[in-house]
Amino acid sequence: MADLTPTPGRPGLHVSKPSPSTPATGSAVCHCGASATATGDSQVRALVEGYTSNHGPAHNRTEALR
Repeated sequence: MADLTPTPGRPGLHVSKPSPSTPATGSAVCHCGASATATGDSQVRALVEGYTSNHGPAHNRTEALR
């Protein structure tokens, strides 16, 4: 399986939850240089919400408003 972990050269968001009984893990890297990781379902949920509202696709929304 390919490594889907985001990197500065390949920014993005990756979430994994191999089974219902294991905690989710997530990592995010933005093209602006911000990065974060999280472990646990609620922490990963917060990571995803923060990334989508402040980084990644949010940068395009901000630029479109200029």
